[in-house]
Amino acid sequence: MRQWSGFTQLNYKHQAYIGIGSNVGNRVENCLKAITAIDACEGCMVDARSPLYETEPVEFETQDWFINGVLKIRTCLQPETLLARLQAIEQGMGREQGGLRFGPRIIDLDILFFDRRIIETDRLQIPHPRLHQRRFVLKPLCSIAPELVHPVLKKTASSLLKGLQDGEKKVNII
Repeated sequence: MRQWSGFTQLNYKHQAYIGIGSNVGNRVENCLKAITAIDACEGCMVDARSPLYETEPVEFETQDWFINGVLKIRTCLQPETLLARLQAIEQGMGREQGGLRFGPRIIDLDILFFDRRIIETDRLQIPHPRLHQRRFVLKPLCSIAPELVHPVLKKTASSLLKGLQDGEKKVNII
């Protein structure tokens, strides 16, 4: 993570949380490359990162387990621009558009939260529409921001995790 300077910190006024996942190839290396790419991305600085977790697949369960984590970033970008930068990182790492929904992927980068905004467009929904149902998101999120309040559900990340009813999907720190 880069060090802050006073000037840069003032310009990077937005705070976002990014979910990271991979279950193709060297999953840990893929996640670490994505973290490095986000931190190197113009207009973004990684402020905190969760540990990485090995997680059981959800929805499409007949695939390899994932490595997942969450980043807290500071940015001067607007949400649509941030989404475009994250998608460029995914494509640069070899992720192809389309494919099986919830299926295998070399890297997956999702904007979970952006400030306290609620956004619904054709391209972007913030907060992420399923994060409150996903142990693989909530567990790493709670490691860096347990008191973060979901702006729609009005519950903290830790209370969402405690109330989760997902059949105790496995999420193991690596």
